[in-house]
Amino acid sequence: MTQANYLCPLCQSALKLAQKTLRCSNNHCFDYAKEGYVNLLPVQFKHSINPGDNKAMVNARRAFLSAGHYQPLADALVKLAQQHSVQVSSMLDAGCGEGFYTHQFAQTFNDVYGIDIAKEAVKKAAKSYKDCYFSVGTLSKLPFDDAHLDTIVSVYAPILEEEFTRVLSKNGLLITVTPAKNHLFELKSLIYDNALPHDEEKPRVVNLAKIHHQKLNYTMALSSVDDRLNLLSMTPFAFKASEQCIEQLKTLTEFSCQADFDINVYQKA
Repeated sequence: MTQANYLCPLCQSALKLAQKTLRCSNNHCFDYAKEGYVNLLPVQFKHSINPGDNKAMVNARRAFLSAGHYQPLADALVKLAQQHSVQVSSMLDAGCGEGFYTHQFAQTFNDVYGIDIAKEAVKKAAKSYKDCYFSVGTLSKLPFDDAHLDTIVSVYAPILEEEFTRVLSKNGLLITVTPAKNHLFELKSLIYDNALPHDEEKPRVVNLAKIHHQKLNYTMALSSVDDRLNLLSMTPFAFKASEQCIEQLKTLTEFSCQADFDINVYQKA
C-alpha cells in the first residue's frame, strides 16, 4: 500500500498526510481516527446527524456476512474484476458498508478504497481490514481526482454514473450488483401477506458500455436463529416485520432463503 490519494471535499485540492492529519493547500484538515479511517464528510454535506446505517444494522450485517452466506457473490465480483480490469492500480468499493467485499480485492489491486456515508460501518471496516483505505464520504462528491480509479464496485449502492465516470480511468470498470427477481423472497413471504418479486427495472447507465451481465442465484440454508435475525435486521424489511414474524423466524426448525443477484459490468471508453 502506498499513501492514500484523496482530494479535499471542500476545495478539491490534493490532501497531504502529516502525522495523522490530511491537510490541503487551503489548510482544510481531516484527522485519521484511531481505527484508521478518515472522515471526509463535512457537516454541511450531511442530510442528518448520523446518516446511513445505524450501529445495530452494521453489527447485524457484519455477523451475517462473516458467516459466509454472501461469499459466492464476493467471489464472483473478484473474479469479474480479475477477468475484465485492464489496469489494477486502484479500485473503490462505493458504499462499502463494514468492508466485507472491499478487503477481498486487496490481492488483485494495489490500492483498495472503501467509502460509505455511515460512520459506524466505516469504523468497523477500518478496524478489521488494515490492507485497505477507508473513509466516510458521499458518493455524489467522491474525494478522488479525475480518472484516478481503475475499477468501481457498487453493491446495492446508488449508481451515480456521472460522478463514477469522472473518477474512472480510461477503460475503467464499473461493476454493479442489484437484487434480482427472487432475492430473499422466502423472507419477504413471512413478512408480507402478498409478497411480490423484486422489480428488476434498473437505473439506466448511459455513457458506459455494458460488457458483461450475469445472474447469481443460490439457496441459503439458515439453520441458525442468529443468522435469520441478522438477515432480517440488515434489510429494509426489518421495519415491516411484526412480532409474530420474528417469533416465527426464531421457532422454525429449518429456514431456507434465496440469494438472487443481478451483476453488470460496464467499461469507460
